[in-house]
Amino acid sequence: MPFSYLARRVVARAAMAVLAGSVCLSVANATEPGITTAPVRQALRAAWQQHPSYRATEAQLAAARARLDAAGQPLYNPELEFSGDDEGGERTTSAGINLTLDVSGKRRARSDAASARVDLATAEARIRRRDFARQWLTGLADLHASQQRVRTGERRLALVTRFAELAAKQFAADDISGLERDLAQLARDEAQAEQSQLLADQADAEARFRSVGGNVEAILAAPLSTDDLPAPEPMTNDLQALPEWLVADAAAKAAERDVMVARRSRVADPTIGAYGGRKEYDVGGPRDNVFGVTVTVPLFVRNSYRAEVVAAQADADAAQAELERVRLALDADRRRVTDSYAATYAAWNGWKRSRGTDVERRADLLERLWREGELSTADYLLQLKQTLDTQLAGAELQARLWRTYTDYLAATGRLEDWADLERTP
Repeated sequence: MPFSYLARRVVARAAMAVLAGSVCLSVANATEPGITTAPVRQALRAAWQQHPSYRATEAQLAAARARLDAAGQPLYNPELEFSGDDEGGERTTSAGINLTLDVSGKRRARSDAASARVDLATAEARIRRRDFARQWLTGLADLHASQQRVRTGERRLALVTRFAELAAKQFAADDISGLERDLAQLARDEAQAEQSQLLADQADAEARFRSVGGNVEAILAAPLSTDDLPAPEPMTNDLQALPEWLVADAAAKAAERDVMVARRSRVADPTIGAYGGRKEYDVGGPRDNVFGVTVTVPLFVRNSYRAEVVAAQADADAAQAELERVRLALDADRRRVTDSYAATYAAWNGWKRSRGTDVERRADLLERLWREGELSTADYLLQLKQTLDTQLAGAELQARLWRTYTDYLAATGRLEDWADLERTP
């Protein structure tokens, strides 16, 4: 019976059992980091602190806070004015000061808009941290899987090489035919070719892990255990805690406040000035002191700035529509990720309980049966291949379990807490 068919039956039975029992698990158990995953989480935090994305994220947050400080400053600075007029026998000199008044609350509106931009930058920083953690953990899972597959391939190559040598001795003793000896040698050659592909896949996995800041030499000492991975839980409706929702919500609020900024900008701010000076009549003649107050108001006649308000309102409507789209996408993605993790979790538990995954036991048993003549060379090689393919599939299944668990944590808003990235200095 093909392995894929057996695997599907095992996955189906195990998935039903796990899903039935996972409903009663608590949220705390799913987010509580285990002891065996502590080295992985420490390596993840160290990689994040050393990655350029960390510096870029912190710089963007600092820029948003600086813009908030700038928006809270007064809009207008006072202006000093000096003038002199020498006309005929009269000479006038004066000095004054002018100040434009923010009578419409532009400063407060801009400060509120900048505050919303800080919230948006903070939410975007959470997404960058989460995406980095997801890519790093996925790269680590693929790396460990490639390492396990290489080790299994080495074991396969050693077994079929030894079997080819035994087959050559058996042929020399006239115990097997030349066709069976050639079949054993072909299996050895095939194992060598497949081993070269596994080594190439391992090199690709190492390159992908290094591209996200992973230290291949240091992380291989930390086991990627699945003992602490919890079963999936029933979904809740707390979409508002997810980073994507926070980004879309902050963007919608920022767009609404931009509308207020545009509306306040349509109100003309008056400029009030005061001046004082001296007027002289002829040389050595009488002198008079002059004082005055000026009020100037710009007239928004040629440009009423109404188009800016219309554009800002359209942006706000688009942001609200985007918020609704994000809600639908998050709900669908969380269902998909939860179901995928549940199926993989059940398949992994079924794989661990299967006696067919004990490669050493089955390899010894198959060789003994072949030596006793109860198995032909073709049957021996076929069953040995199925056993080793099951081991290779187990390595991939373990990596997929970590990938789906990472996606599950990300889709439920728990990945940052699990990795403890929020407390990164």
